[in-house]
Amino acid sequence: MIVALSGGIGGAKLALGLSKVLPPEELLVVANTGDDFEHVGLTICPDIDTLTYTLAGLDNPVLGWGRADESWAFMETLAALGGEDWFRLGDRDLALHVLRTHRLRGGEPLSAITDDLRRRLGIGARILPMSDDPVRTRLRGDAGWIDFQDWFVRQRATPAVRAIEFAGAAAARPQPGVLAALRAGPRAVVICPSNPFISIEPILAVPGMREAIAVCGAPVVAVSPIIAGQAVKGPTAKMFSELGMEPSAAAVAARYGALLDGYVMEEGDDATGIAPHVFRTRTLMQTLDDKVALARAVLAAAEALR
Repeated sequence: MIVALSGGIGGAKLALGLSKVLPPEELLVVANTGDDFEHVGLTICPDIDTLTYTLAGLDNPVLGWGRADESWAFMETLAALGGEDWFRLGDRDLALHVLRTHRLRGGEPLSAITDDLRRRLGIGARILPMSDDPVRTRLRGDAGWIDFQDWFVRQRATPAVRAIEFAGAAAARPQPGVLAALRAGPRAVVICPSNPFISIEPILAVPGMREAIAVCGAPVVAVSPIIAGQAVKGPTAKMFSELGMEPSAAAVAARYGALLDGYVMEEGDDATGIAPHVFRTRTLMQTLDDKVALARAVLAAAEALR
């Protein structure tokens, strides 16, 4: 079993690569749920959905989020009626949110719903939320605390970030299937190239999760989301700078600290000060072949560490 910790777009790319080189029963993707929120009465799980659509081959390659072949009649009508339309929900995508919300209100856990939906969409690898308990990422800007999606989508990640908190994390419990996979002795734990602050650290903030990874006996290998001081996509580099750190591959590795055994980073980037064993390869994933090649490099790194 390979246990992969993932956020949205960047993590989903590597998860797709891993799904192409591993038997389905040998891949478990642990999804960040700190991005989840309630919007127009619906429970939205952006990272779970990006992983689901990507692994099902239904992702929108133009937008980078949502479903392919989308239409927008719901959003157009919502806006015309004066509703909040800053977070766009496509017509096809909307069906998933409605069904998830209905089932959650009926008492089903998020993990069971996620597992059922991935099966119905033909995904072999498992996708599990980090917890069935709600955790919500919040950011403190100069004007006060902001819910993550408000900051990221409505305000386009413009306010400077001064601090981060994961509301509800202290009371959350790791999803039992995730703990079971870690206790069973996985071949490796892979930290996908996702934003460490808002995609991976919410997972590690769930009590017991970091400890379970640390004692699982498998090599822990992270992939840098930073290339030449810049994030491939998203606000990672901006957040490092605003929190008083130079955006670099080394800075990402430092966030994970002693948890890491290996670190996969872009060829030519500066590895000075990186404590875990460094493996260099091309980490930019533009094509399916890139995703598969990086997945193979990550698995090779883990095997070398074993």
